[in-house]
Amino acid sequence: MKQNYQEIVKKHSPKENVLMNAVIAFITGGLMGIVGQLLIDGYSSWFDIPTKEATVCMLVTLIFFSCLFTSLGFFDKWVNFCKCGLIIPITGFAHATMSAALEYRKEGLVTGIGANMLKLSGAVIIFGVVSSFVFSLIRMVVGLI
Repeated sequence: MKQNYQEIVKKHSPKENVLMNAVIAFITGGLMGIVGQLLIDGYSSWFDIPTKEATVCMLVTLIFFSCLFTSLGFFDKWVNFCKCGLIIPITGFAHATMSAALEYRKEGLVTGIGANMLKLSGAVIIFGVVSSFVFSLIRMVVGLI
């Protein structure tokens, strides 16, 4: 019985074209890189600031638009099409945080948004900090040898 069910599910499940998904993610990720570089160049020339500060402005701009487009409801459609081209950069982190905040906003500021906003992105932060610490220790030990 269970085996028959699994066969039916497998038969009717949509088949993903992995190669096409990779090409789309590569192209859209590259376009995100181009947009980021254009923003850095634009901020550097418009506001006459160094590249380091323009990079921060670019990140804030991408985060803002990712959150805005998530709130307006069409960033999800872009993510479904672009796959990792939009999920891997900082836009994916902002999208995950904003999506959780929107999902729980009816429960209030503290118990809804505040308690649930970092559900998915919190794990990313924790593993990012821990892995940075571990790799820093490895680099320090290798540097001492």
